[in-house]
Amino acid sequence: MLLRTPGASFFHSAAWARVLSESYGYLPMYFTVIEGEKLHTLVPMMEVDSFLTGKRGVSLPFTDYCEPIIEEGITYQDLFSRIADHGKKRGWKYIELRGGGRYHRSQESGIGNQESEIRGLKPESCSLNPVAYRPSPFITYFGHTLDLTKGEKALYSGLRDSTRRNIKKAEKEKVEVRVESTPGAVDEFYRLNCLTRREHGLPPQPHHFFTKLYREVISRGNGFVSLAYYQGKAIAGNVYFHFGRQAIYKYGASDKRYQSLRANNLVMWEAIKRFCGEGFKTLCFGRTEPENEGLRQFKRGWGTEEHGIDYYRYDLREGAFVPGKKQGQPKYTGLFRVTPAPVLNVIGSLLYKHMG
Repeated sequence: MLLRTPGASFFHSAAWARVLSESYGYLPMYFTVIEGEKLHTLVPMMEVDSFLTGKRGVSLPFTDYCEPIIEEGITYQDLFSRIADHGKKRGWKYIELRGGGRYHRSQESGIGNQESEIRGLKPESCSLNPVAYRPSPFITYFGHTLDLTKGEKALYSGLRDSTRRNIKKAEKEKVEVRVESTPGAVDEFYRLNCLTRREHGLPPQPHHFFTKLYREVISRGNGFVSLAYYQGKAIAGNVYFHFGRQAIYKYGASDKRYQSLRANNLVMWEAIKRFCGEGFKTLCFGRTEPENEGLRQFKRGWGTEEHGIDYYRYDLREGAFVPGKKQGQPKYTGLFRVTPAPVLNVIGSLLYKHMG
C-alpha cells in the first residue's frame, strides 16, 4: 500500500520505524486516513519519553525529513489539531514535524472538516488555534536531490570540475570501492563513523543502532554499505537506503589520515553509477545544516538540486508554534574531540535515546 502512495519515502516505512523503536525504545504512532485499500493520509510519529529532554512527539527522530502524506482534499489543519489533542492527552511538551512546509504555506488557516476517521482518534472538536497556525520554521536545513534519469554520461558531465578531479585522483591512487551487505561491512563502517563523529566533536550512534539497521534494512535488500579500500584497509564508506525508485545517502564516514586520496568522492560516484544502472530515479543526499558550507558545497558539486527542509515545532502548553531558532555550533564539541574513543562511544550509547 505504501509503495503505491504518492509522496511516500523510505522514512515512512515500517523498517525505519522498527529501527528507531527497537534501538531507542520510542513508541511508534501512526495518524492515518485509510479508505478500503487506499492510504489517503499518513503522519508517522514517535513518542520520545526522556527524563532529560522531556516527553514529545516527533516525526521522526534522527530522520532528515518526513513529509506528511496528505491527499488533496484533506485539510491538514484538521489533521494536525487532532494530533495536538492526542499529544496533550499523552503529556507531550511539543510536536516536531520534519517537513510539511508546502502544507503550512498552501492551506487556509481555518480548521476544516474531514469525514474519514483518523485511526486511533475520536472525531472530537479541534483545539488548534487557527490564528496561531501559520508558522515560521523552527529550523531550516538544505536538502539536495540528484536526478538519476539523466543517465550516467550526462551526470558525469554535470559534475563540478573539482569533483571529477577528485574521482580521478582516487582511481589513480588505486582506491577500490566495494558494495557490501554483510555484518562485517556494517562493523567497518561503524569503526569509520566513530572516527568521523569524534573529529566533528560528537558522540557516535550506539553500535546496536547499526545492528538494527543491518537486520531491518540492509539484510532485507533495502540498502547497502559502500566501502573504499586502500592497500586492503577500509578508509571511507557510505550507507545507502532505497525505497521504490528512490535512493538515499544516509551516512558517510572516513579516516581523515587518508583524506588526500579523495576516496569519499569515488564511493559516491560508484553508488551513483550503480543506482543509474538499476533504474533508480532520484538520489537524495539528506539534510545539511546552513552553517556547514563545506558539506553543502560537496553535495552541490554532484549536480544536485538544492531545496529547503523546514522543521516545525508546536508548543502544546502555549498552543502555538515556536518561532525560528538560529543555528549554531554546540559548545561541547571541543571537549568531545579530545575525549577517548571508548568513553565517547559510551556517551553516545547513553545519550542518543534522549536526543531524538
